[in-house]
Amino acid sequence: MPTRVCCCCSALRPRYKRLVDNIFPEDPKDGLVKADMEKLTFYAVSAPEKLDRIGAYLAERLSRDVVRHRSGYVLIAMEALDQLLMACHSQSIKPFVESFLHMVAKLLESGEPKLQVLGTNSFVKFANIEEDTPSYHRRYDFFVSRFSAMCHSCHSDPEIRTEIRIAGIRGIQGVVRKTVNDELRATIWEPQHMDKIVPSLLFNMQKIEEVDSRLGPPSSPSAADKEENPAVLAESCFRELLGRATFGNMNNAVRPVFAHLDHHKLWDPNEFAVHCFKIIMYSIQAQYSHHVIQEILGHLDARKKDSPRVRAGIVQVLLEAVAIAAKGSIGPTVLEVFNTLLKHLRLSVELEANDSQRGSVGSIPLSSKDNDEKIVQNAIIQTIGFFGSNLPDYQRSEIMMFIMGKVPVFGTSTHALDVSQLGDLGTRRIQIMLLRSLLMVTSGYKAKTIVTALPGSFLDPLLSPSLMEDYELRQLVLEVMHNLMDRHDNRAKLRGIRIIPDVADLKIKREKICRQDTSFMKKNGQQLYRHIYLGCKEEDNVQKNYELLYTSLALITIELANEEVVIDLIRLAIALQDSAIVNEDNLPMFHRCGIMALVAAYLNFVSQMIAVPAFCQHVSKVIETRTMEAPYFLPEHIFRDKCMLPKSLEKHDKSLYFLTNKIAESLGGSGYSVERLSAPYVPQVTDEDRLSRRKSVVDTVSIQVDILSNSVPSDDVVSNTEEITFEALKKAIDTNGMEEQEKEKRRLVIEKFQKAPFEEIAAQCESKANLLHDRLAQILELTIRPPPSPSGTLTMTSGHAQYQSVPVYEMKFPDLCVY
Repeated sequence: MPTRVCCCCSALRPRYKRLVDNIFPEDPKDGLVKADMEKLTFYAVSAPEKLDRIGAYLAERLSRDVVRHRSGYVLIAMEALDQLLMACHSQSIKPFVESFLHMVAKLLESGEPKLQVLGTNSFVKFANIEEDTPSYHRRYDFFVSRFSAMCHSCHSDPEIRTEIRIAGIRGIQGVVRKTVNDELRATIWEPQHMDKIVPSLLFNMQKIEEVDSRLGPPSSPSAADKEENPAVLAESCFRELLGRATFGNMNNAVRPVFAHLDHHKLWDPNEFAVHCFKIIMYSIQAQYSHHVIQEILGHLDARKKDSPRVRAGIVQVLLEAVAIAAKGSIGPTVLEVFNTLLKHLRLSVELEANDSQRGSVGSIPLSSKDNDEKIVQNAIIQTIGFFGSNLPDYQRSEIMMFIMGKVPVFGTSTHALDVSQLGDLGTRRIQIMLLRSLLMVTSGYKAKTIVTALPGSFLDPLLSPSLMEDYELRQLVLEVMHNLMDRHDNRAKLRGIRIIPDVADLKIKREKICRQDTSFMKKNGQQLYRHIYLGCKEEDNVQKNYELLYTSLALITIELANEEVVIDLIRLAIALQDSAIVNEDNLPMFHRCGIMALVAAYLNFVSQMIAVPAFCQHVSKVIETRTMEAPYFLPEHIFRDKCMLPKSLEKHDKSLYFLTNKIAESLGGSGYSVERLSAPYVPQVTDEDRLSRRKSVVDTVSIQVDILSNSVPSDDVVSNTEEITFEALKKAIDTNGMEEQEKEKRRLVIEKFQKAPFEEIAAQCESKANLLHDRLAQILELTIRPPPSPSGTLTMTSGHAQYQSVPVYEMKFPDLCVY
């Protein structure tokens, strides 16, 4: 019991002390004396300058009672303090608050759980009070440390342990609220405080049940759950902390999360890590999302030497963060995300290649580690694809160019990843994975014009892998093209190569071809035809390759075809049929029949799309004949049934083939310009043939090496051109075999003007014209005498001869004249 003083001594004591003493009863079980407490409160409100003394005296009594373990009087003192705090809001309350915090600290330092909980409750009440003026000198370092320690309580009694942990979490929540509302709120975000607060909350959150928040923010817990469950309360506090974070202190709150996950090895498995970062991404302000993504990327770089599963866990966390951030503001981290992921993709492939080499030399198999690296690679690809597919169109176009620039192509190194240490197998894996990433990025991309989706700077590098000796690479390229070309979602209706009885049943969606698309096909159509033509003649093609090639032809017909393009596509189909029959590339019989089936499926489709009755009748008749006599020429049989293959195709009846003259006759009767059908299709030759590793491209190059000379330097053009001399001009009038030579030259010229770009033709013609003028000037200068009369003159202008009315008989060599 407290010592009582005599009446005389009591009368001499200060009034505030007497009022404080009166609130304590004889028996602490009776609780606070309410009447006397009202007097004390009235006195404190009336004389606020006495608050600091009241607080100091209460602190003195409480300290003595704590030491003497008088818990009853401690409870009464704290109750009195709480009431005084709630009642007094004057400027003089600042010293009183210092005494109050000192008493709370005394309770928290005690070893009794009840007193710790009591002090926490009082601090929480204090934290909810809005002070009129800020405190520039008050710090809460002790409370942060003490509440964090309480969050890690290991008391033997589970109920007491839970009670202490809940008190610690509520204390941290109070510190956060108090400091955020204070003018000096930045102090709580210092790393030394965040390194204690965040791990304490995460430690309690680890017990929480998994909450799948993939489809939206995690559900908010009820008030009862918060009070009873430390995990739920810790999560609520963690959300509140992140929600109050600003631009300058966001990173300080996120970095301790990585340290906690590393220390407790929570990246593998990474369910808790994913859950944490979902909370982070949903709690912070949307404009700060890129800060979190930058931190994850930085941590991925820091842990690049860890096990594959740890790296895969970090990448999967990045995927979840990106999935949420892509809906809001990404900021300047778009290219940084992709660049970092591509760098780790290359690193993973390199590690996999090195492990495979060591495994092949040693006796211990490394298949499990290889599989782990594949997990990393798949996670990276999914992240790239998901991130890219959620970006706005203008950013997605940049990312498509960025990824395409990283795809290594044999023979080039511009903008590609460093694959010098990977070898051919590792380079192939990089190519496949980058194209898979590009496929995911382009999924769902809808451009208004094809030029926007497939600009020349993107189309050229995209088509380069389509000439490589890898069927999977070619499949991915075609699928990427389908994503960009299919603007009306028709691809699903065209899935699978087959003879469609009635195309109208597919309900194909299409629009009128715009001028930009027409211009695109005039400029790039021959390039697309060439890659389809060469792609059909690859020896390693499987059924999927033919299906994708058929879909490419069908999508070009739907999205980009006018009358001129339709004629070109039919020429291409007939050329494919002829190549399968002649078989200059020595393809196996299955591939030759596959090409014949692809041509049949496409001509059946295009004939119904343009709806020319005679054309449809011819195609239907050939298909009907094939069904009866040569089912291996139809896709339903060659790709799905184990049918007998023919020994040769040259002996087949012409009724099994699509005939050019029949098609020309049917289309000509409907107003189509069919003159071009008489000229066989020959693919262009570009530098890609030298960069690629195709075996069959050499023959194609040799067909046009004399026709297209745009890649030869100008000096070589002069040396390769036939020199115009006296002997050459004499041979020009020789009529022996002239008819055959003229026909051959005419055919080559026609083919050149049909398939070569206009700029190339113009440049070559100008070069040859200038050369011819120079040669003629030299010859005429040597052979023409001055005319005897002014009736004929020869003038020279800019090095070129301009001949004006010179009589033939004035020349020294009249046999040169052919007029």
